[in-house]
Amino acid sequence: MTTTRHQSKKKLRYCDIAQPYQKQEQSRFSSVPQQPVPPLAQTLQGYLQALEPLLPPDELAHTRRMVHEFGRPGGLGSQLQKRLDIRAKNTKNWITDWWVQCSYLENREPLAVHSNPAISLPRRDFNDWRSQLVFASKLIAAVLDFKAMTDRGQLPVEQLRGRPLCMELYPLMFSSCRVPGPKHDSIAHYGRSRRSPTHITVVRNYQFFQLEVYNSDGSRMTESQIHSQLFRIRSQSWKTDKEPMGILTSEHRHTWGAAYNRLLRDKINRESVRAIETGLFSLCLDSPVMRISDENRKAAQVLHGGGTFSNSGNRWFDKTLQFVVGEDGSWGLLYEQATTEGVQVATLLHHILEYCEKPDPKRAPLIPLPMPKKLYFYIDKEIKRDIELAKQNLDILINDLDVKVFNFKTFGKELPKRNKLSPNAFIQVALQLSYYRVHNEMCPSCDIASQRMFRGGRTEYIRSPTKEALAFVLAFDDASVSVSVVQLLTYTALKGCGIDRHLLGLKLQAIEQGLSIPKIFMDTGYGYATHWKLRTGQVPANTDSVMCFGPLVPDGYAVCYNPQADHVHFSVTAFNCCEETNAETLAQTVQKTLCDLQELLEPTV
Repeated sequence: MTTTRHQSKKKLRYCDIAQPYQKQEQSRFSSVPQQPVPPLAQTLQGYLQALEPLLPPDELAHTRRMVHEFGRPGGLGSQLQKRLDIRAKNTKNWITDWWVQCSYLENREPLAVHSNPAISLPRRDFNDWRSQLVFASKLIAAVLDFKAMTDRGQLPVEQLRGRPLCMELYPLMFSSCRVPGPKHDSIAHYGRSRRSPTHITVVRNYQFFQLEVYNSDGSRMTESQIHSQLFRIRSQSWKTDKEPMGILTSEHRHTWGAAYNRLLRDKINRESVRAIETGLFSLCLDSPVMRISDENRKAAQVLHGGGTFSNSGNRWFDKTLQFVVGEDGSWGLLYEQATTEGVQVATLLHHILEYCEKPDPKRAPLIPLPMPKKLYFYIDKEIKRDIELAKQNLDILINDLDVKVFNFKTFGKELPKRNKLSPNAFIQVALQLSYYRVHNEMCPSCDIASQRMFRGGRTEYIRSPTKEALAFVLAFDDASVSVSVVQLLTYTALKGCGIDRHLLGLKLQAIEQGLSIPKIFMDTGYGYATHWKLRTGQVPANTDSVMCFGPLVPDGYAVCYNPQADHVHFSVTAFNCCEETNAETLAQTVQKTLCDLQELLEPTV
């Protein structure tokens, strides 16, 4: 096997629908319209408006001239727009393939910290390895139950404002994996093959096991069956002197791509890697960690494993779904974004939590179970060198990341709702004001809007900084005006009329036609506008979970939030190597700013 070929490997077109969905479910998908190409003039106007609070007047004037030249009737922008319109008519989604390729598969940064989001869930009520295995068995059964619903087309079609949403990503969560390459990655999806995989991968003490989770008659294993198999795995993984093969997947993608090729020269390694890649998902049974009760460390453990002397060797960062269960009751999920997104993951987690409240519905059949298959690796001098280098680089990255998690308990999403404001837009304005208070400037920041109301749609950016937001942070007198503008931008993005995916499409269309990159994209204004110093994300969940990921740029922040009725969970990350940013400072400022906004909306007597 090589990195690009295998007889039974199928490469995935990113918006292709998975086969298990039944015909009636596919007919429901057909009601989801195609994603429109926004009008060129509207996008260019929105782009200039987004730059107004960010650029000084002379730079803004220069950029405005370039934009007007690009968008003039009959100009280059109009020509590229026509080609995009043709592309939209001839493809299921005109931007998704390009977006996944450009934003994920061609990105050479490590998946650990930089890309893969982690979700840390409330601690379970146990603190020993026996209970760890019991809960892990329940979790596996819950995920298999969700997969069965997906395969049978039984997931209810989600809606937004009465409109059906595209459900195509759900089947692709399972038996999928990102495959590294020296120049760009690819996605391998095995769930649609004639003989779909029936196993998961379990990792403990850096040792990987292939665990079959279906009986010979095709029925799912019961929780007690799974538990007995996990007990076997534990008994086979006592030693802690094994090489942490999973560390390799944390490397820069070009480095891992070269190491991947070296690794797969050996037949034993090829078989082990293939077992990991084809598995339905991975389960990481983490060892105890000192002071894991600290919320910052708990979130960091799920995000990156804590380093080479902790549990980072228990990860395979290329895998789409990885569930993490610690001996102390901590648990969570790590996912790879090229194949799935936060909404699908949140739906899966909601199902898991509901399932975990139910008793095991099945009695274990009295049949002997095959031993879980331990996966072995042949490690020569080159691979050993690759592992040592990956260990060094991951520890440097982990030590550079500052993580601050807190629960804001003064109020939750009910406060903005009482004042007829969107909770998400309200928090976005609070983040803009907080950043300004720390750095005395506005910055390019992005929130995420779903495009699932369109066939094969993924996401669009919402640019929260506006001239109205700037006026608000300068005057700090009427939050409702700024919040209303953010709500309008959100609605515009939801309609498929955001600016960033359209601008990307125009740029890539020019490249596809063999043209020089248009000057509008070589402008310093465009470079600054896409240097996302504030990366934000909302966890679409009804549980007390915390999402966490790293900043997009070295001098930036990442802020995730999960608003509940009377409190809001936050995580803030920044890199220690940047002297200007500090996660603790921004976190404290966010808390104070939220209280100030409360006083503005509901003054105390």
